[in-house]
Amino acid sequence: MSDQIANTPDTSNTASQTLKENQSSDSNSTNNSQPSQNSDSKSNSANNNDNNIDFATPNHTPQLDAFKQVVESRRSVRRFTDTPISDEVLDDCLRLAMLAPNSSNLQPWEFYIIDSATMRQQANKICMNQNAARTAARLIAVVARTDTWHKHAQQILREYPKRPVPKKVKAYYNQAVTIDFLRGPANVLSVAKWGLIQGFRQFKGPIKSPYYDADDVKNWASINASLAAENLMLALRAYGFDSCAMGGFDEPAMKKLLKLSDNHHIVMMIAAGERAEKGIYHEQFRFAQSQFVKRV
Repeated sequence: MSDQIANTPDTSNTASQTLKENQSSDSNSTNNSQPSQNSDSKSNSANNNDNNIDFATPNHTPQLDAFKQVVESRRSVRRFTDTPISDEVLDDCLRLAMLAPNSSNLQPWEFYIIDSATMRQQANKICMNQNAARTAARLIAVVARTDTWHKHAQQILREYPKRPVPKKVKAYYNQAVTIDFLRGPANVLSVAKWGLIQGFRQFKGPIKSPYYDADDVKNWASINASLAAENLMLALRAYGFDSCAMGGFDEPAMKKLLKLSDNHHIVMMIAAGERAEKGIYHEQFRFAQSQFVKRV
């Protein structure tokens, strides 16, 4: 999880200052309208803001420069100052994290904020005593859950915003999702699913692969949790804080510390705080975009 952008000078401090200036000049958006955890209805109503003059369209991009500043100034910071991250700011960052796209809205993620001083000391050690972990204002475990898909499918039907719940939606969550995930004892149902899928492809055409084993479900959950983790890191940057996504930790030891089960998978640890003067170890760079982008 290194951090480097191709032929791009390190404009982090300038961008950070610009962000802070933007935040301070817009008192309504920062100080007076920070969404609380109880404002889910507001956050979830952002489906269509066509009547909002600030809603972006291809011909109107009022947030583009600010978004670029957030993305381009985000760095993996290895040393932080003593500046705390308030619960209010962190809660809003987590709210934004959980607005990340995810498969069927099943939200297979959890975030463990390690605030206990005793547990934090142990967690720092489990993170190999990395500077990022030791100096962070907050240390967060991003966890993928492989056992919540059925419970969350039923919760979606209970909380679905449209009443009565459309028949297609009920059928999807009660039947399609169950078929997709259900494997049976010792994956016995996966063998049948594999045969049906191969037959479908041969005689009817393309079809999405279901989840055949525990690794498939783990991969699915980890991808979704990673999307939320990126939102979290960008949200922290927008608030003037920084982060470091860490894969260098002892996962079994961390799971034991957090009392997690075999259905919990720690995708990454995120250290968060205000970047210190020497918190970035090198300039940003990335390989040429053409190396990775393929037009077919």
